[in-house]
Amino acid sequence: MHTADLYDYAILRAVPRVEREEFINVGVLLSCPTRRLLLARVGVDAARLRALDPSVDVELVERQLQAIVAICEGRPGSGPIGELPIRARFHWLTAKRSALIQPSPVHTGRCGDPLHTLDRLFDRMVRTG
Repeated sequence: MHTADLYDYAILRAVPRVEREEFINVGVLLSCPTRRLLLARVGVDAARLRALDPSVDVELVERQLQAIVAICEGRPGSGPIGELPIRARFHWLTAKRSALIQPSPVHTGRCGDPLHTLDRLFDRMVRTG
């Protein structure tokens, strides 16, 4: 039987008007070092985002989130950050910043199945319906 692994996660937030500090959750990052995993799941509720700022560029938000997914997966074309070791990528992606996409503080837990945990976190923290 496999024991539970430690994991770290952060919620990705879209902050269309940084000066107002209002946001909606748009994704989850999950790092499980023992399994050498860095996972991201993203999704944008455009209506909720536009409720914060009717002029927000939803396509830009979606492009930035897809860039984060590419970095997590280490895809070709994800730039020098995508070439870093997994933990370094996670730390770079979760660094505090004042930008359109911002991470929450990092939280830690234990899980037996990181993919299931990612889905559960996404459903609980991001999905609205």
